[in-house]
Amino acid sequence: MSPEDFRSGYVALIGKPNVGKSTLLNALLGQKLSIVTPKAQTTRHRILGILTEPDCQVIFLDTPGIMQPNTRLDRSMMRKVKESVSDADLVVFMADARAAEPDLLSLESIVHRPAILAINKIDLVKQETVLPMVEAYMDLRSFEAIVPISALKGTKLTALMHEVREHLSPGPAFYPPGMLSEHPERFFVSEIIREKVFEKFRQEVPYSAAVTIVNFVERPAQKDLIEADIIVEQPSQKGILIGSGGTALKSIGIAARRDIEFFLNRKVYLKLFVRVRKNWRNREAFLRSFGY
Repeated sequence: MSPEDFRSGYVALIGKPNVGKSTLLNALLGQKLSIVTPKAQTTRHRILGILTEPDCQVIFLDTPGIMQPNTRLDRSMMRKVKESVSDADLVVFMADARAAEPDLLSLESIVHRPAILAINKIDLVKQETVLPMVEAYMDLRSFEAIVPISALKGTKLTALMHEVREHLSPGPAFYPPGMLSEHPERFFVSEIIREKVFEKFRQEVPYSAAVTIVNFVERPAQKDLIEADIIVEQPSQKGILIGSGGTALKSIGIAARRDIEFFLNRKVYLKLFVRVRKNWRNREAFLRSFGY
């Protein structure tokens, strides 16, 4: 293939919370980079995932779900969405096939940006219900292409990737082959731990939790040492996370260690601690120190 035929660019995945952006990123990359849970607003950071194929390199930007912000953390997340849209050469706008009406709030964030409409979760609806949704979106703006998909089932992802490639400009690869992300290992380790908190607890606890890696030591002759703090806002939340006799925290550690070892492809010794930082989601200093 000649260099003129190779295409590359940045593609932002945009949409409401829980629309399937992280599931799509993981499916396209063939590896889990973004954490996924049934709870809305799991993604807080902009996750960069690199897909390199013989004819193209696509740098996907998985973003937090678009919402009306209530806290400083929410506003930080929405800034990441805005930055991703600004940085992107192309937007994949994701809509839930089950939705009763178009996602106007998310559409406002991609005005004047070229976009592909991906109607996700088509495995959960009857085929004849998809066309009215497509027509509703077409009445609101034009799209470069429209592709009904199921990110979870892998349906029509090849068609989506074809459209993505066709709407990128010719250009060289930005990253070397085989590189999946520019985030460091400790970032993904913290995300795995946070995912386990989301999976185990309900209501406010997961949304009040942040994870910071305090120590990450590679030890060739023995297990790597990872020490992490789980930050919460209230002493009562700390008690819930630890559980009676430490059982809840132990279960988080067991589940997290298993996934961390799979991700790193090596054994680790994981130590978890729970710290209280009152109202951290509305305090700028804490947000900065936690990477938000």
